[in-house]
Amino acid sequence: MKKCILFLFVATLLFSCSKPKTPLKTGEIEKQSYIFSIKGTDTLRLDKYDIPSQRVDKPCVLFVFGGGFVGGSRTYEANVDYFEKLAERGYVAIGIDYRLGLKDVKNKDISGPDEITGLLIHAIHIAVEDLFDATNFVYNHAAEWGIDKNKIIANGSSAGAVTVLQGEYMISHKAELTKRLPEGFRYGGIIAFAGAIASENGDLTWPVKPTPIQLFHGDADKNVPFDKAVYGNAGLYGSKYIAKQLDEMQAPYFFFEVENVAHEMAESPMKNNLDEITTFIEKYVVKQKQFIINTKEEMIGSPELKKDFDFMDYIQTNYQ
Repeated sequence: MKKCILFLFVATLLFSCSKPKTPLKTGEIEKQSYIFSIKGTDTLRLDKYDIPSQRVDKPCVLFVFGGGFVGGSRTYEANVDYFEKLAERGYVAIGIDYRLGLKDVKNKDISGPDEITGLLIHAIHIAVEDLFDATNFVYNHAAEWGIDKNKIIANGSSAGAVTVLQGEYMISHKAELTKRLPEGFRYGGIIAFAGAIASENGDLTWPVKPTPIQLFHGDADKNVPFDKAVYGNAGLYGSKYIAKQLDEMQAPYFFFEVENVAHEMAESPMKNNLDEITTFIEKYVVKQKQFIINTKEEMIGSPELKKDFDFMDYIQTNYQ
């Protein structure tokens, strides 16, 4: 019978990286917690899940939780179960905090779509900033933790998927925020569970090809656009739209599309698609194969769901 010893380690110094004396273990999996940044009243932590071994070149999956930039937690039960499964498969899994830019949005008197759009863009940007700071922290301790610096994969669910895709988009554009990353850094891959990229300037453009991207999305998602949702020059561009652009660029990607499924794809891949995730990591990141895989899944007999949503439908679903 597996024994679970729960231990909460609270670091007292910013960027402290000393190992806890009594790490939490589940079977052979070791969990260690660190503070990677303090911003105002927000102390941002990350949890590292790993099975210590002689291997020193492990891929690392850096995970950003979902919650609409309103709530969520790196320690949510489904996330932790996913981290442990990744560790069992030989990877280092890391769940991170980030600032929730819309946590008070339902208490605000929003004047209209322009204001909520601006608030959403701001929330995405500060989440990306925190992702980059966590990435920098992991990069600086990669040798100590047995991580290959070239195999750090950014993975996210829902708002977290938006964050990791937005981060890659910013890297492609050499945006100001990318100065927070090590010079010349590129993620080994991006894995997005029901994500999108936000643009304030019309259609998405890619000055350089992105790193390999794996996309999971249901085509009836009313929380995050499956295709795109545009309001003026602002837009959210989802997995279908991103995959089309990657296809045109002949950039490597793996798109797992599910018909008549809504926002469940923000979480279900962590339980149901570990083999596809592992395939992506091993083929695209470790072996650096240049594949395009587009898979469509449909459950026979599933009811037809509404799929025609506009920009404000997504805003109302998430924030009203």
